[in-house]
Amino acid sequence: MPTPSMTEAVGGRIVPATARIPHMPAAAQAPTGYKIGPRDVLSISVFKVPELSKEIQVAGSGMINLPLVGDVPAAGKTARDIERDLTAKLGAKYLQSPQVKVFVTEYNSQQVTIEGAVTKPGVYSIKDKTSLLQTIAMAEGLDSTYDPTILVLRQRNGQRLAAKFDIEAIKKGRAIDPTILKGDTVVVNTSVTKKVFESALRILPQGGRFIPLVQ
Repeated sequence: MPTPSMTEAVGGRIVPATARIPHMPAAAQAPTGYKIGPRDVLSISVFKVPELSKEIQVAGSGMINLPLVGDVPAAGKTARDIERDLTAKLGAKYLQSPQVKVFVTEYNSQQVTIEGAVTKPGVYSIKDKTSLLQTIAMAEGLDSTYDPTILVLRQRNGQRLAAKFDIEAIKKGRAIDPTILKGDTVVVNTSVTKKVFESALRILPQGGRFIPLVQ
């Protein structure tokens, strides 16, 4: 081997629309602090060792498997964390001063569902710190039937939470554009969907505070 010289919801169940999950281009770099998860795809390269360079998907267990080093934990780590782990493992037994680079090429572990009055409802992959307006933009914006009140459903510690937001106030800078988290469902209301969620919308406080849904 060559040796390198360098280194569900209120009023009814929400049925997610089917949509192609958009991926980031292969050259895209994960944002600082992005936590890798199952189904993300990583591009791993080892300088001057092409047989160790490959593209690999993180397993459901959160592990990746590579020649020589075997199973390596990936879920919950950043790309830089994995670079350091692989550098240490390869340098301990196999290579002199290995240089390892890791990039996220597909963001599949952090997904949100966008329903209702948007151009392309569906399931989308997000990265860290994606706002509500950015999420709607991924669905190619609002359609002509939208209602300004948007419902965001969230799971936390096994509990279903909900909050409502005024999209017009956010767009005009009168309200904060909230961060959307993986697993959230964003419901852009129409006159029809607003009736479905009327009881939830009535009890939710202004200001986008998440509270438990009444069973």
